[in-house]
Amino acid sequence: MAEDSNRFLTSTSSGGGYSQAKQEQYTLYLRKLHKEFLEIWNESPETTAKISDFEKYKVLGTGAFGVVYLSKHVTTGRYYAMKMLEKEKIVKLKQVEHSFYEKKILCGLNFPFVVYMKYFFKDNVYLYYILPFIPGGEMFSHLRKLGKFEEATSKFYGAQVILALEYLHALDLVYRDLKPENILIDRHGYIKITDFGFCKLIHGRTWTLCGTPEYLAPEIILSKGYGSTVDWWSIGVLLFEMSAGYPPFFASDPMRIYEKIVAGKYRCPSHFTMELKDLISHVLQVDVTRRYGNLKNGVLDFKNHKWFKEMDWDALLNMRLQPPFIPKVKHPGDTTNFEVFEEEKIKESPINLFEDEFANF
Repeated sequence: MAEDSNRFLTSTSSGGGYSQAKQEQYTLYLRKLHKEFLEIWNESPETTAKISDFEKYKVLGTGAFGVVYLSKHVTTGRYYAMKMLEKEKIVKLKQVEHSFYEKKILCGLNFPFVVYMKYFFKDNVYLYYILPFIPGGEMFSHLRKLGKFEEATSKFYGAQVILALEYLHALDLVYRDLKPENILIDRHGYIKITDFGFCKLIHGRTWTLCGTPEYLAPEIILSKGYGSTVDWWSIGVLLFEMSAGYPPFFASDPMRIYEKIVAGKYRCPSHFTMELKDLISHVLQVDVTRRYGNLKNGVLDFKNHKWFKEMDWDALLNMRLQPPFIPKVKHPGDTTNFEVFEEEKIKESPINLFEDEFANF
């Protein structure tokens, strides 16, 4: 499992495009990260942590399977996000395999713009994922507060998402749930993608219908079978929503949203620059053979697009660029950038529920 410290390679460049030679060099680095990921995936790491090692404070978020708390490690004093997944709900919704999958993926992740697993354990009622606490809160909250982002801000966040997706795809992972709610902003103003519940190791194609309606790619809706192309579609939706304040395909009825997506019809706001409109038009391509990210140049089509012409990708990777926004964080356990949730009742049981189903967790 990754450490809290600086965990990635450094290299230098001067921005203004990304050469094929430089991309080949970077691909070698991604292959090294893939090898490290597979080693952790195959070894099934064990954890020494337990619930008594942590103090729980405040609810940071809730979901279908449980709740996320701000917690503090009693020995180190470090703050973490404690994701508590109720075993009974996981079993009822037939998500046992998914929960194992998410755990294995999070344990192996090691990249600046994604979260990772620090500890994991279980008790009689819950599974616990202990993840870094990212105090800036969800991008979604900041976007709703501002209405929309300036293009420079969308570019800064979008470029990090592109690098994160490139990394995940190098690990043969398809993320499948990109949206502003799943992007956190750290105390330095950089992003972390979180919530890997839909993430899947895919060799070839899969057919599962999952994701958020506004962000679904046409091939998911049409049950065509898909791979990493769906993530590139979703970055197009994200770039649009960040810059417009609303997604390109929306309606009150999900079926109507799907019709619009499959037709590929959307209208850019008049304030979008020509460069942004051009980039989005190459990404929101219903025909996957014409979609950026899936062409012969791969991710270079993004890195060398004119909208990104000023971007220094290596400086961004190493978090050397000045962020357009730095969240106000008064202390390491500050939760003021998160919405306020009601306290959840923690369930207890004298017996180990679903012991067999989660024996290997």
